[in-house]
Amino acid sequence: MSTNKAGFETVTSSYAPNSISTVELKPSYNIPVVLVIVAIPLLVIQPLVGGIFALLGLFLMFQAVTLRLQFSATDFDIYRGEKLIRRFPYQEWQNWRIFWNKVPILFYFKEINSIHFLPILFDPNTLKSCLEERCPRI
Repeated sequence: MSTNKAGFETVTSSYAPNSISTVELKPSYNIPVVLVIVAIPLLVIQPLVGGIFALLGLFLMFQAVTLRLQFSATDFDIYRGEKLIRRFPYQEWQNWRIFWNKVPILFYFKEINSIHFLPILFDPNTLKSCLEERCPRI
């Protein structure tokens, strides 16, 4: 605390606006569950195709359970448990897009040196609002 010329004490706060706070996305199991459900009748008709759908659904379910996506003030971070797997600084992003807005299934973003496609295994509404707030499209 300090005192200004008028004799009032001034207090500095560490309050940060929403765009500065870190947001962690909640998992969404929609895609894995749909793949596993589709796999059940396919196992009877086409066992190989049904098995592929089931394995893909179970793999994506595992990813949704174990991965955490966080939007910080400067980066998009991917964690497995407490371990940071990958950091994507917003300053390197050139563009992003969520495919099929009515039923979002794929998230695309382009960095200066690479392109990324991720299945939407997390809350698509929070994902979109965080992207619009922290990394507006060019």
